[in-house]
Amino acid sequence: MKLFQKLGVHLLFLSKKDKRLAASIKLMTGSKPFNISLYKLALTPAGLGEETDKGFKISNERLEFLGDAVLGAVIAEHLFQKYPFRDEGFLTETRSKVVNRESLNQTGIKIGLKKILDMELGDRNFTGNKSLYGDMLEALIGATYLDHGYSFTKKFILRRILLHFDLEGMIATTTNYKSKIIEWSQRSSKFVEYKVLQVRGNQRFKEFIVSLEVEGQEIAQGKGSTKKKAEQDASKNACEELNIAT
Repeated sequence: MKLFQKLGVHLLFLSKKDKRLAASIKLMTGSKPFNISLYKLALTPAGLGEETDKGFKISNERLEFLGDAVLGAVIAEHLFQKYPFRDEGFLTETRSKVVNRESLNQTGIKIGLKKILDMELGDRNFTGNKSLYGDMLEALIGATYLDHGYSFTKKFILRRILLHFDLEGMIATTTNYKSKIIEWSQRSSKFVEYKVLQVRGNQRFKEFIVSLEVEGQEIAQGKGSTKKKAEQDASKNACEELNIAT
């Protein structure tokens, strides 16, 4: 089977639509997909997912979770090697800037995910959340990891995704969104509280879902591989909702 995959025989049995998708995936990742179904799943947001007889919704959320972990690991290693004399705080903050929702969403659009989704949707109307393409990018990374392995996925991230980020510019612009929220709450005499809603995954790969509440009312949610990162993500989203200048 692997020999057939290398020869591209598996692509002969695809529909015209799937062949177009395979060509788009090759253009983005640098290699033809072996398992096209993984990439089709990566392009299926929760709002488009179908429900099975057992009540399980088929969407890209699981691939998104996996891709987030792989992306975080690759970026962490890259920063660790690129900045050998910087401390843990610097590395953590820089990584969070790369993998935050807004950055990934813009990158997802730049590499062509919007065009591919539009092609897959055809005449169907669909409006996803504001981080739709960032979520899809993480799911694409998860699909690539399962399809090609860690080594290939690492090259894909460093050569085809990271090039869209101005690391030095990000480093020069330091924004602590949680501090912005705290400053705003003190000026406005508002009580702000962070609550952990859910912890998904296992000992190796965890994802925290955090809610930011103002006076007992949820304003925004955030997620991340650590509680601190999830709080920063929630704070960033809250700054947007509350129109707090950053």
